[in-house]
Amino acid sequence: MTEPIRIITLQENILAANERTAADNRAFLKQRGILALNLISSPGSGKTTLLVETIRALQGAVRCAVIEGDQQTANDAERIAQTGAPVVQINTLSACHLEANLVQKAFESLPMDAIDLLFIENVGNLVCPAEYDLGETEKVVLMSITEGEDKPLKYPLAFHLASALVLTKMDLLPFLRFDLEKCKQNALKIHPGLPIIETSAYSQVGLGLWLDWLEKRVASRPAGNL
Repeated sequence: MTEPIRIITLQENILAANERTAADNRAFLKQRGILALNLISSPGSGKTTLLVETIRALQGAVRCAVIEGDQQTANDAERIAQTGAPVVQINTLSACHLEANLVQKAFESLPMDAIDLLFIENVGNLVCPAEYDLGETEKVVLMSITEGEDKPLKYPLAFHLASALVLTKMDLLPFLRFDLEKCKQNALKIHPGLPIIETSAYSQVGLGLWLDWLEKRVASRPAGNL
């Protein structure tokens, strides 16, 4: 006799603890008037390189800090530190994403009352980081044009949740078989109206548009109520 199939429904959200901490983080950041951006991308997209150029360009106008997420090494944090911006490195070891409690712990090592814009550079991955709320103000997805124009269709959640798509390494476009317009169409299919900013950290193409997008976000953030 065939045994009946038993279906077990899990009522408790396995991300519930993370979501509670994320809510605490969001309230903490809002109280201090900090714009926090969760940067999500594949490995090698050029996040850190663009971030270094961004921080240098904003010096004197916007007080920036960075939380660096990576599985191993402090290489990226060392590059950020050279800009003079406060930075904390989080090594996740085998984990492929940051979690809200790790970000909360990093707050203890940053001058949180002297920050306008906090960049959270997530572990290089387009899957798990999109699923974990860190308490950020907004998510930004970055994509190198070396990755192929179908990336938005393969990893839709990251693009759906993002407030902007930053295309990187645009200086390589003449040397690639990359359909830029098709990439944009794919992204807009997932997230209609998504702002798309084309950049190159080396040639400075689009850097002004990216900085303008950031400065408008900083200017429109709610004032802190400390």
